[in-house]
Amino acid sequence: MKNIITATIEFYFKGEKYTPSITIELGNHMSANACLPNFHALIATENNIDLYSYEYEMMLSENIKISHPEGLIAEFIVDGILDTHAFKCAWLEHRTLKQLQEIAKQHMEINDLQQHPELEKALRQAFRLGQHHASKD
Repeated sequence: MKNIITATIEFYFKGEKYTPSITIELGNHMSANACLPNFHALIATENNIDLYSYEYEMMLSENIKISHPEGLIAEFIVDGILDTHAFKCAWLEHRTLKQLQEIAKQHMEINDLQQHPELEKALRQAFRLGQHHASKD
């Protein structure tokens, strides 16, 4: 599932109003790092704003407004503000369910794991157990 947003910052620099923005698909960032990217830095880079400039410092002082959401992320935006923690948790849960679905299909030819709640529960428990043991190593 794609998670696309437009992130915009409105700020003033040397008496002029700036509204740089970027449209980004967050799947690659989330898959690679399991976290959201630094939106300020991405917007600055995309809009040719030097990350070591006073202009960038002014930009950092303003909140990012999110618009035009597509995908799961749309559920976590209220009045242009993204609940990053809630989205990250939901994205990780969605990714886990997708991976468990692939296992169920590969080994048991089950196309919809949600139709087998006991199996889904067992796979989730095994997944959490694996995570717990991996974190101890």
